[in-house]
Amino acid sequence: MRRDPEFFTEGELDLIYMARTLRDALKLEEVLDAADIDYLIETGPYTAGFLMKRELTGAFFYVTAQDANRTRTILIENRYRPYRDG
Repeated sequence: MRRDPEFFTEGELDLIYMARTLRDALKLEEVLDAADIDYLIETGPYTAGFLMKRELTGAFFYVTAQDANRTRTILIENRYRPYRDG
């Protein structure tokens, strides 16, 4: 379920996915809600393009460290590519 930042008072949150379109973000919300996972969404800038770089806004999905592995598995099962650091 989508939560406010105040819900996550303890521990770090892991970035699990960055949606580039509203449609993608809405579909992922449905997947996470169906799996009963608490998540946080924050919007922020990202850079796109190879020759002509431009700054766009995306939706960044975060979960607790305890739910990170389970959430990544759910993303893969639903044909999403989870964010991997590095």
